[in-house]
Amino acid sequence: MTEKNILGFDKDKSKTKVVVAMSGGVDSSVVAALLKKDGYDVIGITLQLFDYGKIGKTKGTCCAGKDIYDAKKVCDQLEIKHEVFNYESIFKDEVIEKFADSYIKGETPIPCVDCNQTVKFRDLFKSAKNLDADALATGHYVKRIFNHSAMMYRPEDLNRDQSYFLFNTTQEQLDYLRFPLASLPKTKTRDIARDLKLQVANKPDSQDICFVPNGNYKTIVQKLRPESFVEGEIVDTKGKVLGKHSGIANFTIGQRKGIKVSSTDPFFVIKIDPKKNQVVIGSREELLVQAIHLKHINYLCDKEQLNGNFFVKVRSTGNLLECNVSDNGHKVTLSSGETGVSPGQACVFYKQDEFGTRVYGGGWIDRTEK
Repeated sequence: MTEKNILGFDKDKSKTKVVVAMSGGVDSSVVAALLKKDGYDVIGITLQLFDYGKIGKTKGTCCAGKDIYDAKKVCDQLEIKHEVFNYESIFKDEVIEKFADSYIKGETPIPCVDCNQTVKFRDLFKSAKNLDADALATGHYVKRIFNHSAMMYRPEDLNRDQSYFLFNTTQEQLDYLRFPLASLPKTKTRDIARDLKLQVANKPDSQDICFVPNGNYKTIVQKLRPESFVEGEIVDTKGKVLGKHSGIANFTIGQRKGIKVSSTDPFFVIKIDPKKNQVVIGSREELLVQAIHLKHINYLCDKEQLNGNFFVKVRSTGNLLECNVSDNGHKVTLSSGETGVSPGQACVFYKQDEFGTRVYGGGWIDRTEK
């Protein structure tokens, strides 16, 4: 039997076909370059997700027209096949429309999770399978460890940890996926890109949501869901009217600036009530949440394992919070109160073991308790 190669297959590298999801950025370009250099049969695939002429390319966004061009140039340099798949219709229905709908519901959406869950890992997964690829590799900073089955872990470089955005990956997808950058710091990734003279070596990281020019999400929401910009009341937690707002889509849970209600003490957005078209504000103490109820849980473990003591993340940039989990993950009771916990966001489960910090899955925040 052939010794397992670094991607875990019992065959020669040259006969191991790997599809690399290439965004045109430095991370996925380095993944393709490393696998090609190591002798794998590599195919680069880039997704066209929306009409770039209508949205417009802005500095700091990903997946735009120039990014497709950059991905093609890297593939040409590496002498690997490059294909562009048009997923505009799917992306609009399952990511952009859902993003806009969240604001009508008074939620705070995470379109990058929806994109990973649907377009990138569900549909790209199928496309890679149709190409008879042995694996789908991406430039995400997350670790995959195989021990009887594939498990997801936080990467070595915690500053680049993208596990929060990948919690909805299914077990079948995780078995098929590979993350070659798991053990690298971002600085090393860029060094590799420079050493290999990849033209994207100094390309800035994407910062904004790809379909939201200049980070101005309100423009997109107002175009798609104008009803979320109807004037309404700003009230306190007892229902007293304190002012007016120009649309609930202008507010997110935990927001402090831009409320425009005068007070000696700072106000925070406590709740958004879409039925009454009201924004509820209060003190920081009133913002604190103790219990979180989840829906649509994705399990990267046996369902019964999601009970007991865990850590959770309730926002992508947040810290790991100690908690007790019950009802197979549907209820999370935090050890300490947390602010800015919003319906529509994700709550992701973590626990330490001998391999590192494992991701056990996660769910969508449905409601919270003070």
